[in-house]
Amino acid sequence: MSERRRLLIVEDDTGFARTLSRSFERRGYDVRAIHDAAALPEMLDQFAPEFAVVDLRLGGASGLTCVQLLHARDAAMRIVVLTGFASISTAVEAIKLGATNYLTKPSDSDDIERAFGRVEGDVAVDLAVRPTSIKTLEWEHIHQVLAEVDFNVSEAARRLGMHRRTLARKLDKRHLPKS
Repeated sequence: MSERRRLLIVEDDTGFARTLSRSFERRGYDVRAIHDAAALPEMLDQFAPEFAVVDLRLGGASGLTCVQLLHARDAAMRIVVLTGFASISTAVEAIKLGATNYLTKPSDSDDIERAFGRVEGDVAVDLAVRPTSIKTLEWEHIHQVLAEVDFNVSEAARRLGMHRRTLARKLDKRHLPKS
C-alpha cells in the first residue's frame, strides 16, 4: 500500500478545521490540524506535511507568517491560503511568500484539492472586462493598510486619514471584527 499524503490544516475555526480534516482523511490523507500560528514550529518538528491549507486570518495573527515558515521548511510543499477576507494585495503576498494557490471562502475540499493540483499559471484564463469599482479599490486599499498594521484598527484609521469609528463602520459592513 502506498504512503498516505500528509496534510496540515492551520485554521482557527475548529469546527471548519474538523470538517476539512474528516473530508481529507476520507480521501486518503494523513491530516493534522492546528488552530494558531504559534503552534506551527512545534507541529513541524513532529510532522512533515506535503500539503497545507492555511487560513489568512488566525485570530489576531496573519496566516502569511505560516505560509512563509512552511515554504522555508519545504519549498516543494503545496500551500493553499484560504480566506474570507480576500484582497489582491494579500493574494500577491501569499504567492510571493510561497503559497501555491489562494482561495476565497466558502471553498470545500474539492476546491482545495484542485488547487493543490494547479501549480502552474493558466495563460488562457479569461481576462476581466469589467473595470474595478471604486468600492472595491477602496476596500483593497483599506485591507492593505490593515494588513500592514497587523489589523490594528486605530493605527489603520490614522494612516488612512479617517476617524476610527468611520473605519469601524466600514469594517462592520465587511464583517471584520473591530479591535
